[in-house]
Amino acid sequence: MTISPTTVLQDSAQFLRRGQSKALRQWQRLPLMDRWLFGELLGPLLFGVAAFTAVTLSVGVLFELVRKVAEAGLPLTIAIKVLLLRLPGFLVLSFPMATLMATLLAYSRLSGGSELTALRSIGVATHRFVVPALVIAGLMSGLTFLFNDLIVPPANRAAYVTMYKSIGRSIDSERGSNIIYPRYGYITHGPPQKKERLTQLFYAKEFIDGAMENVTLLDMSRYGKKQVLSAKTATYNEDKGIWTFNNGSIITISGIAKPSTTTARFETYSYPFGPGPMQMAELPKDANSMTVMEAVQAMKLMEAAGDGKGARKMRVRIQEKFSFPAICIVFGLIGASLGARPNSRTSRSQGFGISVLLIFMYYLLMFVFSSLGVKGTLLPFVSAWSPVLIGLGGGALLLKQASR
Repeated sequence: MTISPTTVLQDSAQFLRRGQSKALRQWQRLPLMDRWLFGELLGPLLFGVAAFTAVTLSVGVLFELVRKVAEAGLPLTIAIKVLLLRLPGFLVLSFPMATLMATLLAYSRLSGGSELTALRSIGVATHRFVVPALVIAGLMSGLTFLFNDLIVPPANRAAYVTMYKSIGRSIDSERGSNIIYPRYGYITHGPPQKKERLTQLFYAKEFIDGAMENVTLLDMSRYGKKQVLSAKTATYNEDKGIWTFNNGSIITISGIAKPSTTTARFETYSYPFGPGPMQMAELPKDANSMTVMEAVQAMKLMEAAGDGKGARKMRVRIQEKFSFPAICIVFGLIGASLGARPNSRTSRSQGFGISVLLIFMYYLLMFVFSSLGVKGTLLPFVSAWSPVLIGLGGGALLLKQASR
């Protein structure tokens, strides 16, 4: 049986119409007050997203692209493509800020126009008409997480590759630079030790298509003996679990009181080290550019290598990937509570200024707690979620004051 393209199109159109009708019915089931408040919030929200994205995009990437077009000869079409690829990353930054400004402006306008006073006079509690703001904030939180985990990392990578290929720097799909992989453990053939220390350090200047280039390996795992292995290239054999170093030398330093040094050159040299450097090279360097799964993989690599400090920092970053989207809920509660105060009047310029001030204070708080988590003073979960809990507590107090 053959199905014509016309039939497929008709079925698809009918499916879309049914979906639209179902969504419309669900929307009409909402209380009239909620639909009205959603409509009041939508305009300021879109304005906030556009305004904050324009500001952050200009400061973060636009000026740099203009300079590269003028000085490095970057084609204008490539610059526009890079700008569009970088756009999702700046949209994510604007979502919490736009949520704060939208709720502050919308509820402040309604309070100044006595609409909220009218709602209070018929018995509607303040926390009830703040619910639509929290729903919008929750949706923005989900959108922020999805953007951060699914869209921003590959888009930023594509932007980087597109720009540098266009100005004559070859960047392969599988390439990294300055690959550093430490391994911690106990020194063998020596006195007993109470704690692990750095035993081996792998460094490669570049990683291109499965091969490391300009490689240096420091081996300090044996008491009274240190080795420095340098090679032009190195590849990992996954089946045998060994590294093959090509065209290099080994410098061996033996002895404690009277150390002696020997040097040997080689064309190929096999060394058992494990796949850690390869796996690390394939991950983005910055935790903020990783997906949640990539960050978990990086944490496990650091734990396997005995890098406790690096693993602790990665645990903090993983928690922050979940706590950062919750900023939208915090800002939604604070903005709605400030705006819902009786006789509150805030213009767009005032709302923008108040939003910037609150955002600065909150991000400063995040930075302090993040530093405490990385240092090990606080648990990763506590350091990542404490600003959220403090913000929610502040928002709840503001809401209580607005309800009086």
